[in-house]
Amino acid sequence: MVLSDVRAGARNEAGIAAVCGILKQSLGERFQTGASLRGQHAHTTTYIPSQLPDGVAFVESSEDVKAIVRTCAEHKVPVIPFGTGSSLEGQVNAPSGGISIDFSRMNRVLEVNAEDLDCRVEPGVTRDQLNTHLRDTGLFFPIDPGANASIGGMASTRASGTNAVRYGTMKDAVLSVTAVTANGEEIRTARRARKSSAGYDLTRLFVGAEGTLGVLTSVTLRLHGIPQKISGGVCAFPTIKAACDAVIMTIQMGIPVARIELLDDLQIRACNAYSGLAYQESPTLFLEFHGTEETVRLQAEQFGEIAAECGGGNFQWTANAEERSKLWKARHDAYWASRALAPGLNALSTDVCVPISRLADCVTETQEDIRKHGHLATIVGHAGDGNFHVLILFDDKDAKEVAGVEEFVGRLNARALSMDGTCTGEHGVGQGKMAFLELELDGAVDIMREIKRAVDPDDIFNPGKIFRLR
Repeated sequence: MVLSDVRAGARNEAGIAAVCGILKQSLGERFQTGASLRGQHAHTTTYIPSQLPDGVAFVESSEDVKAIVRTCAEHKVPVIPFGTGSSLEGQVNAPSGGISIDFSRMNRVLEVNAEDLDCRVEPGVTRDQLNTHLRDTGLFFPIDPGANASIGGMASTRASGTNAVRYGTMKDAVLSVTAVTANGEEIRTARRARKSSAGYDLTRLFVGAEGTLGVLTSVTLRLHGIPQKISGGVCAFPTIKAACDAVIMTIQMGIPVARIELLDDLQIRACNAYSGLAYQESPTLFLEFHGTEETVRLQAEQFGEIAAECGGGNFQWTANAEERSKLWKARHDAYWASRALAPGLNALSTDVCVPISRLADCVTETQEDIRKHGHLATIVGHAGDGNFHVLILFDDKDAKEVAGVEEFVGRLNARALSMDGTCTGEHGVGQGKMAFLELELDGAVDIMREIKRAVDPDDIFNPGKIFRLR
């Protein structure tokens, strides 16, 4: 089922040839058609097959973007935006060929308004670059999907990550965008005011559109003050249910936890081996608290009491920056730690999200499913908002094993939907989740198609993603 929508679309060979000729002349060395570079701009972070663009354009300004879009629109050639290529559901593939627009050179921080706690950046700025730039202002950008993703890509996939339980997702962080639409003109979706009742919320329409409605050329972001004090800790639990119960109580009591991550026993084993740790190999919560020295101490103590009530072990917490860094590096390296369990196998990373009250049920049933069908898979979760990821390792050269993985992903999504959840909490739809989106939203997808047809009638913006227009 996962691969059922990864189909090659109709190619406009004459249009593609014309556009490649025009861009080669206008951009010179900034337009490349070599197979190796085109391969790097197709999807390589998952087992979804790569579908290469016909050329890669390295843009340096919004004027470059407008010119490329106008040329592609005139010849009805697809345009695929590319940030860092860290998306997980085939978002940067080119099923109908076309032009990949690489934003790595549009990586300037355009303005920082420290008094208003916001900034405006070009789409190629990565979250690490932005936070390095902001360091001396006392502000930071909190959205942390793990990978050093570009801001444009994060906005396009409505990314979130470990800090979402306190700071929200990209939906909450983006104040406005500028985007080039199908007529080659640049629009601005909102001003910098923190709230507005002026017309349709076009910002939210572009955030999460995965490049299917236009090409982002700048993003205005909400920032936050760097906390005076940060503490983090680890607590093991006898079961997934016990760990999830502790999460639910923590959220219900209003403890302002910044991060609360769930790792199953196999993931802990993988992290221990990969990162040189010695944590107890049982379901575990990683936590972080932000505030003053007094408030983070109080929050940690409150969580320790909750953990004990839920059967958890000793909650080990620290405010030492080096120790916290080691803890969260292990969490961010969870993908590679899992891959190291079976280096010869390929991996599929998938995610779902359910109401927090159903998280224990969904994770427990998923673990039972994994055991029943003999899969090798780890689970990590942003437990504070009911979102979890499964990384399943398999032999992609064994057709039977591939089919088994696809069936597992289908059951996982059906399970989440049966609990009034969603097929993706943060990976996005891309190509891999298209069938599940139809199951989740049914007739609402037809409204999305109508919006797409109105904004992009020739389907040039990232075609074959989220849903099929025709």
